[in-house]
Amino acid sequence: MPLKVAAFYQFARLPDYRGLRDPLHAICAGLGLKGSILLASEGINGTIAGLTEAIDAFVGELRHGALFGDRLDRLELKFSQAAAMPFQRLKVRLKKEIVTLGDTSVDPTRQVGIYVDPAEWNALIADPDTLVIDTRNAFEVALGTFEGALDPVIKNFGQFKEFAARELDPARHRKIAMFCTGGIRCEKASSLLLARGFGEVYHLKGGILKYLEEVPEQESRWRGECFVFDERLALGHGLRERANAKETAHD
Repeated sequence: MPLKVAAFYQFARLPDYRGLRDPLHAICAGLGLKGSILLASEGINGTIAGLTEAIDAFVGELRHGALFGDRLDRLELKFSQAAAMPFQRLKVRLKKEIVTLGDTSVDPTRQVGIYVDPAEWNALIADPDTLVIDTRNAFEVALGTFEGALDPVIKNFGQFKEFAARELDPARHRKIAMFCTGGIRCEKASSLLLARGFGEVYHLKGGILKYLEEVPEQESRWRGECFVFDERLALGHGLRERANAKETAHD
């Protein structure tokens, strides 16, 4: 029986995040789930796997349970399948950031760029006035990316702020569209650019995974495979497993 995999995140104010760790771990363990979840004062980010009923119950807890109340009402969520359990164990970790940028001036709970649904993405990136930027690391970009996207050539997301300061200019780059695996990195990157004075900043809602899930392959502008941070390694259109990547990437 295939297992269900849930990738999720939301930037939300969680000042009590330290106290959420143990009860969240207990909920996951009780449902027989494995995977990795990060908690920080800025929100939650994770990927977990288990039986379909267990994943559905867990999502219900996040959205409607007493632990988070209504604070995860905008949870970004994507589902896929795995032929075998893609995680060795369950980890719930406390972090300073749910995706590490290292710039305290950035606050995605206050401002982010304009979300673009997968169905509208092709038209946006086909516009010659749009600078399309892949916010992922060089290993991930080498596996696959969108046609015409700029590779920032970074080893980890924390280097994106230096790339932006060095290569991007609000006066020259008036329309920017960014993307990443699930949406979290480009959402934070959009907050960074807005804080630095860029006016028109877009990002792909749900990331590459949502695009591969919803956009028919014959209409796709995606080329290659999408690296995922579990033992499946890479996914293609329809979020089908394509375990061809044999190296390790670093987020």
